[in-house]
Order: sequence, then structure tokens, then C-alpha cells
Amino acid sequence: MRRISCAKVAKTVANLCQEANLFLPSDVLASLNYAASREVSPLGQAALSQILENNKIAAEEKIPICQDCGTAVVFLEMGNEVRIISGNLFDAVNEGVRQGYKDGYLRKSLCHPLTRKNTGDNTPAVIHLYMVPGDKLKIIVCPKGGGAENMSRLAMLSPSVGKDGIKKFVIGTVEQAGFNSCPPIVVGVGIGGGTFERAAFLAKKALLRSTNTPNTDGELNLLEYELYSAINKLGMGPAGLGGSRTALAVFIGMEPCHIASLPVAVNINCHAARHKEAIL
Repeated sequence: MRRISCAKVAKTVANLCQEANLFLPSDVLASLNYAASREVSPLGQAALSQILENNKIAAEEKIPICQDCGTAVVFLEMGNEVRIISGNLFDAVNEGVRQGYKDGYLRKSLCHPLTRKNTGDNTPAVIHLYMVPGDKLKIIVCPKGGGAENMSRLAMLSPSVGKDGIKKFVIGTVEQAGFNSCPPIVVGVGIGGGTFERAAFLAKKALLRSTNTPNTDGELNLLEYELYSAINKLGMGPAGLGGSRTALAVFIGMEPCHIASLPVAVNINCHAARHKEAIL
């Protein structure tokens, strides 16, 4: 049994919160550069050029990529041979978020839903924990901005609509989002999963995939391509100013569902598709 202290977890989460807000992942940067080289609209090209310049300045000056430093969404993959000592794992994650946002001078966006009073430290984090074999703890921090998150949707479709109904819902959601989702976007889609909340989780988790990694399921890989092509034909383009590059990627997660249901969730990430990870 391997022991990992809560202090180590908190320090790691704090560092990841800052790194994720300052440095865009290399796969996302590569996708933005690819989009810039393929964009046909002059306005779209100009928007992508500014986005890339913004990311360069953020990395060099060590300032946030976006003024919206997001809700801290944290995925934990905990080995079954790991024991957390000197405290509670979730408390340690929240302490890391608290430290990271304070020390990194990151905007704190969480507030009481009714009074709108800010919590002051960007906690609580949204934490997803699942067990895996081994003696490691993998921590992935994904700051999720409010604009793209607001444009996300979930529907309990009739099974009779089939694949065409799924495509119609996903494309319609993106089209309705328009410039509010800060395109070019990464689209996470959750299909099935049994229940309402599981479909949403699948969509959120799908966003963790590298933009240059194909889906290992051949059928889903084809569906991702079909959706990617259809979304880019909408013509919304970068920043919603018109163009051929509305989406950087479409990722799908799918699990079995009830015979009477077809849950489908769409979770949108803006062009600042931020995520950083560490393994303890």
C-alpha cells in the first residue's frame, strides 16, 4: 500500500490550477495552428491570429489565457493500492484550488446561486473520483469557463431518433451557442450512460482527450468526423465572425443505456481548452 499525503495532493492541485490557466496544452495549440492554416475567411484568420498571439503572451508573461479562470473541475484516477494520509482527499483538492487561485492571482468566479455572493477562493471544486488498478494517483485539473459551459445541453431523446437524431441535437446545440461559446470550440458528446447525470459526465470526460488522438471505436470515430465536418460547415467560424473553422475537434464518450432511453449530452469547451495533469 502506497501512502500519499494530503499536503502533497494540495500542492500538486495548486500548481496545476496555475499551469492550466497560463499554458495551453500543446495539442490544442497544434489544432489552433492547423485551423489558422485552413481558415478561408479573412475575419476568421484575423481572429485565430489574435487567439494565438494571446496564448503566446500568456505563456511568456505568465498571465491567464482568459480573464475567466473558470470553475476548477478535477478528475482523480486513484490506484487501489493508494492510501491518502493526514486528511481527507476532497478537502486536500479544495485546499489546492484555494492556494492555486490565491497565489496565482487567478480570478475567483464561484458564488452562491441565489445571493450571488462570491465564495472568495473559487471553491468548492467539481471533483470526479474513480478507482483504477495500481499505486498511483493521477490528477487532472480542467478550469471550465462560464461562457462555453452555459451553452452546454442535455436531452433525453427517444430511442427511435437513432444516429440522425443524435447528430441533429449536437449540431443544433452548437449552432444555437453561436459566438457565446468562444469558437473555435472543442465539443464533448456523451451518449447513453444509463441515466441523465452519466451522459453529462461522459461528455465532460470526453473533453480530456488529446485533439490529435482518434477514437478507438471505429463507429464513434466516424461519427466524430461527421459531426466535425457538419459543425464546420455551419459557417460560424472563429469568434463567431464567419469562417470554416468553428470546431477544433469533436469527442464522443458512449456507454449502454436503458432500453426506453437515449440520453445525449453536449459539453462545449471554448478555444482555451485548458487542462493539465500530474501523476503522484
